[in-house]
Amino acid sequence: MKLPVIKHLTQFIEDNDADYLLETIEVLENLCEVPSLKDEELEVLGELISNMYGALEVNKMIKAGKDKKTSLNDFMKRVLSSIDQ
Repeated sequence: MKLPVIKHLTQFIEDNDADYLLETIEVLENLCEVPSLKDEELEVLGELISNMYGALEVNKMIKAGKDKKTSLNDFMKRVLSSIDQ
């Protein structure tokens, strides 16, 4: 996950709508089922999908009342702590 990408996608959600990301995730997840995809291509799709889910989580925190910067930092702390375990 990349914080600058999540931050950009979070801004996209604020400017537009979360439904765009949800529909894009569906398309990317469907693409992952193509049998001829190489491992590297699957990794790129997975990274994009995880960043989009991250942006949706950050957006939920913002809607719950946290400011954007705190939401982004809290989300990344949560991700890093889950990796450390």
